[in-house]
Amino acid sequence: MTTWLWLLVALLLLAGLAGTILPALPGTPLIFAGLFLAAWIDGFQKVGWFPLTILGILTVLSFAIDFVATSLGAKRVGASKEAIIGAALGTVAGLLFGLIGVFVAPFVGAVAGELVSQWRKSQSADQKQALKAGLATWLGILLGTATKLALAFTMIGIFAIAYLI
Repeated sequence: MTTWLWLLVALLLLAGLAGTILPALPGTPLIFAGLFLAAWIDGFQKVGWFPLTILGILTVLSFAIDFVATSLGAKRVGASKEAIIGAALGTVAGLLFGLIGVFVAPFVGAVAGELVSQWRKSQSADQKQALKAGLATWLGILLGTATKLALAFTMIGIFAIAYLI
């Protein structure tokens, strides 16, 4: 029985690491669930409530980072809400095209969203502004993803230290 639980821990951690990059999976919550399960398997003897609380805080922080990074990137160049929505839709659509799609489609979606927003307002579109908005939104998403990945490995590291010491 314990072997199956440890296998589930490993699967949750792998899915969580994938979820820090892929938007369809809740990355850090899956990692937290896996680490919590690992602590539970051991009866919380090696990893107690203090490290688990820290891990929970980092999990919540990852949501804030994801939102803030995308928003700051977009707002810095005056991107519209449509650009952010386009980037999000592009990210989901990019999953259909593999790893390249995950990186390219958010940019394309942000540019398309910005062009739609501009066209609605003035029946014309500034392509240069749309490209700037697309690039800034994409960089925000990329920075947020890198930060979430760093948080995910930090969570695993904190757990490993608490478990081994």
